[in-house]
Amino acid sequence: GELQTRLARAAAASSSYVVGVDVGSTTLRCHVYDKKAAIRGSSSKKVETLYPHLGWVELDPEVLWTQFMDVIKEAVQAAGLQMNQIAGLGISTQRGTFITWNKKTGKPFHNFISWQDLRAAALVNSWNRSLILKVIHVISTMLHFLTWSDRYVIASSLTFTTHHVSLRLSWVLQNITEVQQAANENNCCFGTIDTWLLYKLTKGSVYATDYSNASSTGVFDPFQMCWSSVLSKLFSIPMSIYPPVEDTNHSFGSVDAEIFGVPIPIAALVADQQAAMFGECCFHEGDVKLTMGTGIFWDVNTGNHLHTPSSGLYPLIGWKIGKEVVFLAEGNASDAGSTIKWAKELDLFTSVDETARMARSVVDSEGVCFVPSFSGLQVPVNDPCACASFMGLKPSTTRNHLIRAMLESIAFRNKQLYDTIVKEVRVPLTNIRTDGGVSNNSFIMQMTSDLINKKIDKPVNTDMSCLGAAFLAGLALGFWTDKEQLKKLRRTEIVFEPQRDSGEYKLAMDNWTKAVQRSLNWYNQTSY
Repeated sequence: GELQTRLARAAAASSSYVVGVDVGSTTLRCHVYDKKAAIRGSSSKKVETLYPHLGWVELDPEVLWTQFMDVIKEAVQAAGLQMNQIAGLGISTQRGTFITWNKKTGKPFHNFISWQDLRAAALVNSWNRSLILKVIHVISTMLHFLTWSDRYVIASSLTFTTHHVSLRLSWVLQNITEVQQAANENNCCFGTIDTWLLYKLTKGSVYATDYSNASSTGVFDPFQMCWSSVLSKLFSIPMSIYPPVEDTNHSFGSVDAEIFGVPIPIAALVADQQAAMFGECCFHEGDVKLTMGTGIFWDVNTGNHLHTPSSGLYPLIGWKIGKEVVFLAEGNASDAGSTIKWAKELDLFTSVDETARMARSVVDSEGVCFVPSFSGLQVPVNDPCACASFMGLKPSTTRNHLIRAMLESIAFRNKQLYDTIVKEVRVPLTNIRTDGGVSNNSFIMQMTSDLINKKIDKPVNTDMSCLGAAFLAGLALGFWTDKEQLKKLRRTEIVFEPQRDSGEYKLAMDNWTKAVQRSLNWYNQTSY
């Protein structure tokens, strides 16, 4: 193993390119980077989502696998390169989307079940209302009082959501008999997208995940740094189905030579938000990343301290590289890009680029409020049954007012999340860096900067998950030497600075908060 690693590093130093792939929720993207982290070739494809029943969201594993191979081939071709010029591969993936397969044959038992899937909603609700959970809360509160261990703080406020793998996996074991049977016979493999791709790329010879992906499942214990035997027992999930957990950048093996013609080292597996954090060079305690894609994700580097949540920020492992473990605290809102996409489908505008200009063409939204809640409202509201709505419509309302209300709602959600972070996280916040498609909207970014009264730095390239995966792989391969070198490669395009006093938005935000209150608890629990 040591010799292989040394040979791979020597080969990487002489090869001049590294590949970063990101399997997002809407787009599968691949970039080929040179030593200066400039993009030399790219390719992207739309992720094909299946909706077999109301509330069910799936991905076809074979389609995803074909698309994954194709984007890599196309990006390398677009760069005008041969496969043997690629030093290695880093893979970033959406979190919480999983599959199970037959250990002997490698054949999946079902499609990927997406993190957006709601089939386990009834199970989640019954667990959250269960006597067992109340008992866990009481015992944990007592243990915390006696030991002052942060571990018990987390357990004392434990709640489950459909985003976590835990109860969706429990649903699979309860409802798909061949999975339960295979698990009983120790013939079942469970994996998030990274694990499945690694298994396919190595033709079944490598079965593993990394700490960032494992910590996003809801069945991993970040204190013990292993799969949680307590939660697995609680949900009747056999421990034998989990993959081994490895460092985020690590020699995971090589792509089977038959796939791309040459073996390419796989040097990093990382969850997408953690990858974006690494791509933004948020390496220090207090560094903040704001990703604005389909949803909004605020992540804070809490260093080697695991954050204990009180109003919904989620503690995660950012990455583990050798002895270094970096923890993050995360808050999210599901609807940002999805709100803008919906407005486009309604023909409220023709090109995304004109939305900021449309919003600025009116002084205010004329009292119109939009609640961006197509997938419920997360932190700090935490209501999965909230509805998306327009309020305060008038005969004089124009499409510019509607667009302004929609863009303002995204900035207001940013303000709510930022305030939650300031209140909850015990670390002084330093740099705020942004990425994702919606960060290109100057109206939202400027208003967010005004509301939080902080500078926000936007880089030239906003596809940060690809870059983060490439950075991690490049470090493992010796393609780049250290994090200091990576920091020098990061290029800022614009820094948004506060221009208006946040008090000027008070009336609009108060009005919007009232609209949010009226949208809460709209759907009943069973309407999924």
